[in-house]
Formats: sequence, structure tokens, C-alpha cells
Amino acid sequence: MGKIFSFFLLVILIGLGVGAYFFTRDMTAPNVAVSPDRSSTGLKREFTLTASDAGSGIKSVKISVLQAQKETTVLQKTYDPAPRQVEEKFLLEQAGLREGQFDLIVVVSDKSIFNFGAGNTTRTTKTMTLDNRPPVINVLSQAHIIKQGGACAVVYQINKDVERSGVQVGEYFFPGYKLDSGNYVCMFVFPWNMDPARFQPRLVAEDQAGNERSITFRYQARATKFKHDTLNVGDEFLQAKMPQFEALYPDIKDPVQLYIKVNRDVRKQNVNKLFEFAAKTSPKMLWDGPFLRLPNAAPRAGFGDGRTYMYRNQKIDEETHLGVDLASLENAAVPAANNGRVVFAGFYGIYGNAVVVDHGWGLQTIYSHLSQIRVKEGDDVKRGDILGNTGATGLAAGDHLHFGIILHGIEIQPIEWWDPHWIKDNITGKFQ
Repeated sequence: MGKIFSFFLLVILIGLGVGAYFFTRDMTAPNVAVSPDRSSTGLKREFTLTASDAGSGIKSVKISVLQAQKETTVLQKTYDPAPRQVEEKFLLEQAGLREGQFDLIVVVSDKSIFNFGAGNTTRTTKTMTLDNRPPVINVLSQAHIIKQGGACAVVYQINKDVERSGVQVGEYFFPGYKLDSGNYVCMFVFPWNMDPARFQPRLVAEDQAGNERSITFRYQARATKFKHDTLNVGDEFLQAKMPQFEALYPDIKDPVQLYIKVNRDVRKQNVNKLFEFAAKTSPKMLWDGPFLRLPNAAPRAGFGDGRTYMYRNQKIDEETHLGVDLASLENAAVPAANNGRVVFAGFYGIYGNAVVVDHGWGLQTIYSHLSQIRVKEGDDVKRGDILGNTGATGLAAGDHLHFGIILHGIEIQPIEWWDPHWIKDNITGKFQ
């Protein structure tokens, strides 16, 4: 009898242990995050709720707002089966909120049997402010004359703190930067390859609540007629230049086809990488005055020149030259055009050995085809400091410097930046 009692007692204890294990196995509440994490918002801002539970999964979510003791449900959802992670987007447009403070309440429960089947629950409450008033933009600068392939600056005021502001030109956004005066300045571009009829810059400002204002401003745009050249690609050039690119495309054995691939595709990759360099720009203006030109150098090619490439009297490619080629003495010292910080120094595809210097506010310069590089990424340089020496690396046919100026990843006409009068009239004179 005692043995039977002991057996049943053991079974009961095991059952209780197993039950306790399953009952308490998942006692961890779900992870919950709402983005963007802002203290103020407008009605048109889209939010994203992300909830995860590695144990039993998400059973339900509820999002509501509380204002003046009135709670309104914005989103309520139950999941079966319970996923490990959910992502829900929501707006506050239909919540009936008035401008001012309100609470955003998020309640997420998992499918654990803990808490007598109710599961684990995460509840968050965030006090926010509803602001539906978009920023007011007031343009302060007067003349905005810009050539195709060139740049210009606009100075403006905004009546409140903003998340972002700047000039939108087609698909490109050029951010504005706040001056010590409290005003903003934005340097923007008339892209060299944009149809003049499509060039319609607009000033944009978005506040911390997500309210956006977009306005036009007076400007004068001038189309540019770019030159066109024909370049002959010879066998001697191919034999000298193509071996450095063979590892990129090992399946291409014909040097002409390899040249076409490099001249077209690697060029495109190099141009696209300029936007990565632009992301490293300083929010401060590092440059001062006109930019230096390579001393005692003759121009060999201009910005925006169209080029037709010929091989044995057959057209093999067409590209656009986005910089200025300057030829001086062989291995001539290359000075930094202005004050800044080196954001790239190394081999750069068709441009060979190259240095990119950031001058702040999205403005950068590139020095290409160098035989020697004397700086490294992160170095601060002053106007006139030697960056390296001219050479014929990359796809250069002879010793020269390919010099380019870039604004937020888009290459622009360098000649403008060598001219102190142009800089004063179109850039610095508007805010200094």
C-alpha cells in the first residue's frame, strides 16, 4: 500500500513539475518598438510598430491614443498562429486628435500560458504633441543664376526648428545648413545631364512632426552647349592599360571588349561611389575663398565634353568627361584646392590613384590619375598642401591631372570655383 501511495505521489509531483515548467517556460514579455521615435507628430506621419517574442510568439497588439480622458483605438489585431515577429504600420489621421499633447499607448501580448493563460504583456505609453502646422520658408537671397552643369546658393529663413530643409531638383535633394545667424544656406546643382525644361528647383522644409512645406523661388537657368570630341583607342594603349582590370572580368579575353566594359561599367560604379563620399561631408563650411588650380598647367579636356571612342575607325563607346584635365610637368606636385579633410585616398577604377577632399556642405574635390599619393583618409589639409603627384594611372593616356568638383555626389563645372568673383556673386556674398 505504501509503495502504491509513493508511486502516485511521485506521478503527481512529476505532473506538477511538468506543468510548472510549461506554465513558467515563457515569462518574458514581448519586445516592442515604435518608429520613428518622435516627441511630436503630424496626422500624416506613418508609424511602424515592431513587436517580437522568441518564446510563444505574438498573440495580439493594440494601439490607442488618449487625449482629454478619451481613449481611441487606432489599431487592434489578433494573430493565429502566433508569429515570432510582427510589423504593423499605422497613421493617426482617423483618431480625432486635436493639436496639443496626447498619449500613444501600445499593448502587446504573447501566447504564453503564463499568468493563467493571459500571457506576458508589454504596455508602453509615450506622451507626444500633435502639430499640424508646416514650416514657413522665407527666401532672403535675391539673384539665383545657374548654368547647366553648375551650382548656385540660396539663403532662407524658417520659422521653426526643422528635421531637414534644402532644395529638391528632380530626384536629387541638396540639404541646407544652418548658419550662425539662424538662417539657412543651400548650395544646389543644375545637373549637366538634366533637360533644361525639367530643371525646376523647389525649397523644401520638414519639421520634427513630419509637416512639410515646398515652395518655388526666383531663379534664372541657362542651358549649356557642351563640346564633343572623338578619341582613338589604339592597341598600344590597350596593351598598357587593360592588364590592371583583367581580374575584374576574367571571362573577357578580348582587350577591346574589356576596355568597353571598364570604360562603361567601372566608370558608372566610380561615379555612383561619389554619393558614398558625399555622405561623409562635414556640416561645417571648411573652405575659404577661390579654389586653387594646378599651377602652370594647360587644359587638355573640359567639363561635360562628350566623347566618342573609336577603335580602328569603328565606334565602340560614348561617354561624358566630368572634370577638367590639366597637364603640367611630368610628376608635378598636386596641391589641395582648398581647406578640407581627405575622405578617400587610393586606387579608384578608371581614375587610377585618386584623392577626394571634403570641404563641407557637400562640396568635394577629386584629384585623379596620380603617380603618387602623399595623404591618407582622415588627414586635414590646407589650401596648397601637396596631396600627391600627377601621373597616368587608371585609364589616363598620358601624365596629367583629372580635377573634379562634386556637390553632394554630382559632378559640377570646376571653372566656376576658380573664379573669386563668381564665388562671391553666387555663393558667399549671399550670407557673408
